Amino acid sequence: MLDFAIFAVTFVIILIGAVLYLYPSSRSASGVPGLNPTEEKDGNLPDIVNKGSLHEFLVGLHDEFGSVASFWFGRRPVVSLGAVDQLRQHINPNWTTDSFETMLKSLLGYQSGSGVGVTESMIRKKVYEGAINKTLENNFPLLLQLVEELVDKWASYPKSQHTPLCAHLLGLAMKAVTQLAMGSRFQDEAEVIRFRKNHEAIWSEIGKGYLDGSLEKSSSRKTHYESALAEMESVLKSVAKQRSGQGSSQSSFVNYLLQANLTERQVMEDGMVFTLAGCVITANLCIWAVHFLSVSEAVQERLYHELVEVLGEEPVTLEKIPQLRYCQQVLNETVRTAKLTPMAARLQEVEGKVDQHVIPKETLVIYALGVVLQDADTWSLPYRFNPDRFADESVMKSFSLLGFSGSQACPELRFAYTVAAVLLSTLVRRLRLHKVEGQVVEARYELVTTPKDDTWITVSKRN
Repeated sequence: MLDFAIFAVTFVIILIGAVLYLYPSSRSASGVPGLNPTEEKDGNLPDIVNKGSLHEFLVGLHDEFGSVASFWFGRRPVVSLGAVDQLRQHINPNWTTDSFETMLKSLLGYQSGSGVGVTESMIRKKVYEGAINKTLENNFPLLLQLVEELVDKWASYPKSQHTPLCAHLLGLAMKAVTQLAMGSRFQDEAEVIRFRKNHEAIWSEIGKGYLDGSLEKSSSRKTHYESALAEMESVLKSVAKQRSGQGSSQSSFVNYLLQANLTERQVMEDGMVFTLAGCVITANLCIWAVHFLSVSEAVQERLYHELVEVLGEEPVTLEKIPQLRYCQQVLNETVRTAKLTPMAARLQEVEGKVDQHVIPKETLVIYALGVVLQDADTWSLPYRFNPDRFADESVMKSFSLLGFSGSQACPELRFAYTVAAVLLSTLVRRLRLHKVEGQVVEARYELVTTPKDDTWITVSKRN
C-alpha cells in the first residue's frame, strides 16, 4: 500500500542497512540504465549530497536516463521509477499492507508489525485509523475553535503587517494535534511549547540526520535527539496512564486507543506516530495552501464563492466538507504543486518487471513522486497552480495511484485535509490573502516538503 510519506522512512531504513551490511554483486542494476557508483563505499551518495536532496538528484537522474533509471546507495543498486505508467506496473503486483505508521515505528525502534501476523497487523491498523476518525468527529468543535482563534488574530492585523505562515500554521497544527490526541492537558501553552521543542528535535533528525549519517557522527546531536524522544515517550505514557481509567466519557485519540484494549506501550507508540507525522503534514499542507491562494487571486475568489454558496455565513461542519469540491481541488493541487511528498520506496519482495527491465528480489525501488508530479506527459503545464485540473477523472486516478487520495491515502493525510478545509473555509470567507511583493519562496525537500524560510502574506478584511 502506497501510503502518504512512506517514501523517506522506508528508504532510510534500507539505506542504513545497505551502507553498513551489503556488498556489491554486480556493477549494473539489472541492465537498467543509470549512474555508475561515484565512490566504492558510498555509491552515488556524494552526488545526492551535491544536488542538495534526493528529490533534486532524482530529477536530474530521470532527465538523463528516462522514466526507469538506476543508481547506487552505498554498494547496493537501486531502481527509480519516474512516470505514472511505470509506477502502475510496479504497484499493482506489489500491493502490501505496510503503511507509513508501520515504517515510522521501525525507524523509532518500535515493533513495526513485521513480527506479527497479518490479521493482527490489520486489526491494529484499523484501530489506529478508527481512532483518528472518531477523534475528528467528536472534537470538531474544538478544531473549529482553534482555527477561529487564529483567524481572529490575523483579522486584527493592519493590512501592511506581514503574517508569518510557517510559525503560525505550525502552531495551529501543534495545538490541534496535541489537544485532539492527548486532551485538555495541552490547553496549557507551556505544554505545547515543550512538545514543539521535542517534536522539532526528533523530526529534524529523522528528516536529515538519519539520511546523511550525520546523527551518528555527532554525539551531542544524538544525545539531544534521544533526550527529546525519551521525553515525548514519557509524556505519552503519562497521558495513557492518566486516562486509562476514565472510560468512554473522554474523546481524545489516546482514549479511543485505550478503549480498543491496546496496552499503554502500544498507545504510546501509536500516539508518537500520530503526533509526529500529524503535526508536520498538517502544518505544511496548510502553509502551502495559504501561500498558493495568496499568489492566485482568481483561485482565491472562486473558492470564496463556493464557500459562501455551500456554507453561507454558518461555520463549516464535518458533513459539509465533502460538498466543498473546489476546496478539495485546491488542496489536491497544493499537494501536487508543492510536491509535498517527493518520493516513496519499496523493497522488491519477489522478482518483478517494469517495461523490459527485470527487477531482482530485494532490490530497493524508489518511487520518484516529485518527478512524476511535475511530469508534463501526465500534467498539462505542470508548474502552474491550477486546481481545475482535478475536475478531470483521469487526473484524479493518477493522483490516487500515487497515494494522495481515496483509500490509499494514509490517515495522517486525511486528518490534514480536514484541518486545512476548516482553515480555508474560515479564513477565506473573512479575509483576503495577499502576496508579499518581492518574496521568493524556495522549497526544502526532506520527509515532507517545507519552505526553506518562513513564508509571509498580508491580509485584509472582506467587506
